[in-house]
Amino acid sequence: MKRIGITCILLIFFLNIYGQPETGNTKATENDVIWIDQGIEGTMISVGPNGMIKYKEDTDTIKVKLGKRGIKIIETDGGTSIDIIDLDEVEDDFQVIRRRRFYGHWAGFELGLNNFATKNFSLDIPEENRFMELNTGKSWNFNINFLEYGLGLGTDKVGLVTGLGVEFNNYRFDNPLSIMKDNGFIVPDSSYVLDPEVASVEKSKFHTAYLTLPLLLEFQVPAGKRDHRFHFSAGAIGGVKLWSYTKMVYKDLDGNKMKDKEKGNDYNLSPFRYGVTARIGYRALNVYANYNLTPLFEKRDDPELYPFSIGLVLIGF
Repeated sequence: MKRIGITCILLIFFLNIYGQPETGNTKATENDVIWIDQGIEGTMISVGPNGMIKYKEDTDTIKVKLGKRGIKIIETDGGTSIDIIDLDEVEDDFQVIRRRRFYGHWAGFELGLNNFATKNFSLDIPEENRFMELNTGKSWNFNINFLEYGLGLGTDKVGLVTGLGVEFNNYRFDNPLSIMKDNGFIVPDSSYVLDPEVASVEKSKFHTAYLTLPLLLEFQVPAGKRDHRFHFSAGAIGGVKLWSYTKMVYKDLDGNKMKDKEKGNDYNLSPFRYGVTARIGYRALNVYANYNLTPLFEKRDDPELYPFSIGLVLIGF
């Protein structure tokens, strides 16, 4: 009884201290979770999704941890002693009952570059489709992954990750041509080059936007401090087309800069698509790669090209 009384008093003392603002401490804001392990080494209790409060009792020792504070109570024939546990010892004492939630890596802002590959995974586009060649250095891919959900597979280091995002692709054509539909098929549009009122074409691009849904398997490897991990994930990513348009930037004979944007045309884009994705990173350094297994255009006689993108995760949520 004496040991239980001392423990309760210390817990109340710790709760009062921990509840007060202090630089460097963060209160738990998630729902309480209680873990109880009973084994040959005694009873161990962990409260909170990240073990904010921990209690361990064996034959003659009680250890209590709240946040980053720890106290050890030892009862012997000579009496009871109370010691403050340093941070390293706190972690060692309760390593066996640490429970952490799995957090994936999908949500965030991504910036990369686009290009096309043929069905044989070649970057060399066939002669008849050369009007689709891109200026890769100016073909930007921008993704906003705004929703994420992770499910740990019995551990905080391996799990499934899903969510939602929006993918924006700007395909900057290397030639001063655009694209258009002719008799239902995608063909080059050279009208600006042939127009006598157009002095020069400065920019031609094709823009698409898709709502994306991933399903990833992610692995995490601790490195250095306990919250620092390498992570690698791979899986499938689906998409639903939102919109598309072409844009031409040119100068007229008087040197005035002009812009034409053609909206409301589906350009035979695949309305639904799927592909594969892989992601790897450590803390602020994260990279991604996406490859579509569905061709850019859905019609059989259109250019058979498969979009892919590679880039960096600028900000992870």
